[in-house]
Amino acid sequence: MHLTISNVALTAWLALYFAIILNLPIYKELQHIFSQMESVKVGFILSIPLFFFAALNLLFSLFSWPYITKPFFILLLISSSLVSYAGFNYSTVFDADMITNIMQTDSSEASSYLSVYSIAWLLLLGVLPAAVLALVSVRQESWLKLIVKKLVSILLSIVVIVSIAAMYYQDYASVGRNNSYLKRVIVPTAFVGSVVSYVKHTYFTTPRVYKELGLDAEQSANALKQAQTKPSLVVLVIGETARSQNYQLNGYHRPTNPHTSKLDVVSFKNVHSCGTATAVSLPCMFSLMTHDNYDHDTAVNQDNVVDILKRAGVAIVWEDDDGGDKTVADHIEREMMDHSHKDSQCDGNTCYDMVLLDDFDKNIEKLSGNRMIALHLIGSHGPTYYKRYPKEMAAFQPDCPRADIENCTNEQLVNSYDNTIRYTDYVLSQIIERLTALQDKYNTALVYVSDHGESLGEGGMYLHGAPYALAPDYQTTVPLIVWMSKGFQQIKQVDYACLKRNVNSGTEYSHDNLFHSLLGIMDVETSVYQQKLDIFADCRTPN
Repeated sequence: MHLTISNVALTAWLALYFAIILNLPIYKELQHIFSQMESVKVGFILSIPLFFFAALNLLFSLFSWPYITKPFFILLLISSSLVSYAGFNYSTVFDADMITNIMQTDSSEASSYLSVYSIAWLLLLGVLPAAVLALVSVRQESWLKLIVKKLVSILLSIVVIVSIAAMYYQDYASVGRNNSYLKRVIVPTAFVGSVVSYVKHTYFTTPRVYKELGLDAEQSANALKQAQTKPSLVVLVIGETARSQNYQLNGYHRPTNPHTSKLDVVSFKNVHSCGTATAVSLPCMFSLMTHDNYDHDTAVNQDNVVDILKRAGVAIVWEDDDGGDKTVADHIEREMMDHSHKDSQCDGNTCYDMVLLDDFDKNIEKLSGNRMIALHLIGSHGPTYYKRYPKEMAAFQPDCPRADIENCTNEQLVNSYDNTIRYTDYVLSQIIERLTALQDKYNTALVYVSDHGESLGEGGMYLHGAPYALAPDYQTTVPLIVWMSKGFQQIKQVDYACLKRNVNSGTEYSHDNLFHSLLGIMDVETSVYQQKLDIFADCRTPN
């Protein structure tokens, strides 16, 4: 059956489909908001889909012109269905930071979000409507007639919007002011605006001139002298998606740290991340800037702490199992783990983090002088948590062996996530074991910090990437663990007991501390170093 429809009618049907079906995420949010209110006007609730329909019909009328209507809205339907899926099932908000994170996601990471449920959602809510749109014939009309009909449609939309505002303005204003994030949930306006901002910012903004920092950086005389006999070796481990609340070391009720809890580690509590996604947190934690004044463009166009360490003569290498360093290691030696092979460590798309230790000793021996190895873990990256640990190390059962975690029970989800934390703990203990074995040749230490946390269904939120101002503590509170050999404590004159007292004092820490703490513990002297942000400074006696 061949269907012919006018341009204005087609626009109205598209607006209705977006307003009723693809905006399921905002209705889910509104249902949660209304359930917490003492009373809500029925008329106000019923007016919301009508308001969305009128507003979208007005907006879509500006883009539905001959020759561009079909390709434009076919693309918009398919992309909006993906946004709708993520918003409805994970409460994902597609702001500028999330678009940046998506653009920097590799194919392996992206494939972890595929499931029968997500594919079915895409096919039914995106591809099928797009196919129907492709088959529909748009009636040819004169430009004058088309413009007149569009103006009438737009005018009717404005009348509907004004009428609703006249009756329920206070209700809309109240809900909107108290829940300002809602405007970022509306499909497709929120994510299209974010994409436009990203494209404009990335491709149509004059590139910044790269700025070198710490040009005066050099290692202290004592550090250089020590490097000739027994160099310092620090392993910096960057975790992925680990939240502090699920760490036994920080008071969690489950044994998620059975390995490191037996070692002499210091676990810092109340540590806050710079962002809620890797694309933001990783460049931020290594930059001179703090969370309060962080600017991504500035960060990627100036030296970070690893650049300054290298300039000071610290031998440093970056090894990555998480799909990329987000420009942090652009100017130092780096190695990406090969995920394409299949063996006991890798499945062809991803590898367990123990793969980072395959050539651990050899990589250390390649370096000279005081040295640092940065290991970027895949850690607890979701939603395929079950792929982050071997089956034989799945201590908490039943777990959730699927990508569509929203279809697992909360018990299964938490069990899977806790298994990832426990496996990371095992990896850290193996690194410490290797560092302990190297104490005769090096003064060794380990610093572990995660990039951001994770939501596991609390408040209907899953995964991470929420706008920082709206993100729960689960996404912004991260573990920070330090281990130092006796030799390292002695040569750096660190009072280990003092560190432990500071941890238990209630002092708050953040990613802001990392830049200066690494410079401090490696005895790099430079004008950009700030002692007040060095977590080790208070517990060191002057060399």
